[in-house]
Amino acid sequence: MSDVLDPQESATDTAAQEPAAPITSRFLFVDVAAQRAKQLRRGALPRIERPPAGPHKLERIAMEEVRSGAIHYTLPDKGAGLVR
Repeated sequence: MSDVLDPQESATDTAAQEPAAPITSRFLFVDVAAQRAKQLRRGALPRIERPPAGPHKLERIAMEEVRSGAIHYTLPDKGAGLVR
């Protein structure tokens, strides 16, 4: 996967930041949400308040975090990883 999430970043650090730009590519959305769901499965705390009737599956929580802009990600340079 080409996106990188910062696992050391706490929920309070993220709350102080501006929301991330909306993701327009559905493929990038899926990659970022999958990485975030993996972090949640490993014990990361959710970065959004979820209502009692809200989603309970970690994948749904991850998608809502990405959709709301609570998740910040970086993409590698376009030339990185190419074999010449």
